[in-house]
Amino acid sequence: MQPAPPPQPAPAQPGMPAAPAPPAPMPAAPPMPAAPAAPAPAAPVAPAAPVKPKHQSSPEVRERLSAVGAIAQAISAEVQKVIIGKAHIIDNVLINILSNGNLLFEDYPGLAKTLMTNTFADALGCDFKRVQFTPDLLPADITGTNVYDAKKGEFTFKPGPLFCNLLLADEINRAPPKTQAALLEAMQEKQVTIGTVTHKLPAPFIVMATQNPVEQEGTYPLPEAQLDRFMFKMSVGYPDRADEDEILARRISRGKDAVDVDVITDPQRVIAMQQACEDVYVDPALRMYMVEIVARTREDPRVLVGSSPRGSQALLKTSRAAAALRGRDFVTPDDVKAVSELAIAHRIILKPEHQIKGLEAGEVIQTILREVPVPTV
Repeated sequence: MQPAPPPQPAPAQPGMPAAPAPPAPMPAAPPMPAAPAAPAPAAPVAPAAPVKPKHQSSPEVRERLSAVGAIAQAISAEVQKVIIGKAHIIDNVLINILSNGNLLFEDYPGLAKTLMTNTFADALGCDFKRVQFTPDLLPADITGTNVYDAKKGEFTFKPGPLFCNLLLADEINRAPPKTQAALLEAMQEKQVTIGTVTHKLPAPFIVMATQNPVEQEGTYPLPEAQLDRFMFKMSVGYPDRADEDEILARRISRGKDAVDVDVITDPQRVIAMQQACEDVYVDPALRMYMVEIVARTREDPRVLVGSSPRGSQALLKTSRAAAALRGRDFVTPDDVKAVSELAIAHRIILKPEHQIKGLEAGEVIQTILREVPVPTV
């Protein structure tokens, strides 16, 4: 099959109207905003071979996904005003947001983990809350609690900082496991149960957590069940000399610590972008490729506990988001490879003898990627 023909250019107008509903019984897609002008170009990702998708997306789908890519690059450009030299990290954060997943940063102090989360919250225009995790933090300090109202003679629910669009759980591994577990239901089901009453969280709801390496004093390792609820686990890393010099130059030019960030979107547009990713086509051969990658984590002799099916779903969602980030309406093998280590490595547990030798989970994933045959789609 030949590649799908490019979409016809839409007439210029202040905002993109709601996309027309496709043939019944599929519901109409939510309206997408107009793409901001002149976004910064993303780092090019060339596929290993020419891809010929075996499908024909509608012009409306291609138009929506093209808008998603343009808006995402505008957000990336805004964040790069603050975060210097980390365009690939910023793209991965955007993939995580488009996948409606939770994100865990693990790195040493001072590497802009918290600053990046704050900047994304400003650019997305979402309701943002921050919780500093400490050893004396209680679960009710995060979720909220029932407070007695003397005038009404009854208990009323007082919501905690968890009720927001973007929650920064700063240094999450400095709180005891009981407090860490307070986030489990919210991260997976997007709701909080207090007593016998369940409270729905606002949409979108994303947890961006930071943690210091577990070797540092005063940290509690996150339980495996909680690690599995993070879509991505990544590190920021040190800047190189040129980037660090640019950080200093911009600080001198600004004359202040704070950086002014423009609002690019809002919660409803973020939801529309996330829903648009559901239209990205995934070839059946690529689905089996994802399944094979995850299945081999359970068979590898160096692995004690392999990835659960939540890992294969993470591969599906994030590879779709990676395609949408580049304005494409189909997934390629390179999309799957690009997200595999970030989405799977933290979901496996190595055998103790290999941990002692210094083997990293990411090395196991890279070995699997080299061994699994790449499908031709």
